[in-house]
Amino acid sequence: MALSCPECESEVSPPEPVRQHEVLECPDCRAELEVIAVEPVVLALAPEIEEDWGE
Repeated sequence: MALSCPECESEVSPPEPVRQHEVLECPDCRAELEVIAVEPVVLALAPEIEEDWGE
């Protein structure tokens, strides 16, 4: 199964089985991608990790 990167439109091949909220890396632009749906598989840019400042 080949999907396209939402950042650079490059082909991304997720591992089987695909799990929701799994984080993948685009082989071309190195963007972190999150699987937001599995039926059908949908990729989106993973949210940036924010510091919690001890909260």
